[in-house]
Amino acid sequence: MSETDTRSRVETRPQIERPKVYKVLLLNDDYTPRDFVVAILRAVFRMTTDQANGVMLAAHVQGMCVVAVYTREIAETKATEATDMAQREGFPLLFTIEPED
Repeated sequence: MSETDTRSRVETRPQIERPKVYKVLLLNDDYTPRDFVVAILRAVFRMTTDQANGVMLAAHVQGMCVVAVYTREIAETKATEATDMAQREGFPLLFTIEPED
């Protein structure tokens, strides 16, 4: 009679946790021209003109709007880049980030 191992083998896979994501928020101000906001949204966040107009109008009406959701490093980079572009042109436009719930 041959010796056969009939025990089942259990493979355990490590649980990989998804990275936390952060929302990039556009805060409305009364000084930055709408066309400039749209230009920044197109350049930094790669939106179409229609998408950028929608986000800009939502921020204008609501006071704040979620632009996009990224991992922390990307969200920080994009928010900083967009805010810096506005500041170089002398506008107080502000992008911030916060964790997504």
